[in-house]
Amino acid sequence: MNDAYWIAWIVLAFGCGSLPFGIIIARAKGVDLRAVGSGNTGATNVGRALGRGWGIACFLLDAGKGATPVLASGAVMGVLGREAGAAGPTAEWGWMAVGIAAILGHVYSPFLNFKGGKGVATACGALLALYPVMTYPVLIGGGLFAICVLATGYMSLASMVAAASVPVSVGLIGILEGVPEGGSPAGVVPGLCAGLLIAFTVVWRHRGNLRRIRSGSEPRVLGRGRMRATGQPEGGVEPSKQDTTSTNHP
Repeated sequence: MNDAYWIAWIVLAFGCGSLPFGIIIARAKGVDLRAVGSGNTGATNVGRALGRGWGIACFLLDAGKGATPVLASGAVMGVLGREAGAAGPTAEWGWMAVGIAAILGHVYSPFLNFKGGKGVATACGALLALYPVMTYPVLIGGGLFAICVLATGYMSLASMVAAASVPVSVGLIGILEGVPEGGSPAGVVPGLCAGLLIAFTVVWRHRGNLRRIRSGSEPRVLGRGRMRATGQPEGGVEPSKQDTTSTNHP
């Protein structure tokens, strides 16, 4: 019976994650987000098109749609707050799958013909909500994100560094803390696998950004102006002339 409950939570999480808040916000402001800037739906492009405040609002909403199903399922199923290995394999794998489903819903939204953002903001919310197994690794990743943005100005690179650090942190924390009372050494495996899958997804979705970083054409987030609603950035390039296959938005 628990398996059926977890499947239901996974489906609900995918639906929640698929809500395209970037598109909704931009449309409410009279802007077609897919026709400006990078043409993508994440918080960074919202910020470029509508201003930093709206970008932050979009980030919080995207993070919230990742956190909400994770917190709800964790509380209802009795997993929230339990150490790795203490809740049993079915519950731990199921809970991780809920978080992953929310992220995949954002990346492959059925409301957008199974297209979407990079999943960074939604992953941040989902991982923070997977308390405590993934909360501390994502906080470490957040610190690395801030350092990388300040050091390089590349939002895309910072997102990839933060995502890649999550499975590493999960493994190191598992080694340092040891096996919780009543738990199993295998208890760290669900979190480790979830972290690896999320890191792969984020890096894969940013592969176009990696090409532009190598070529020197990737825009830096610091010091850049707001994107005009016409699609022409201040001092930038029209979106039709940009490579829009992958951009640096959450």
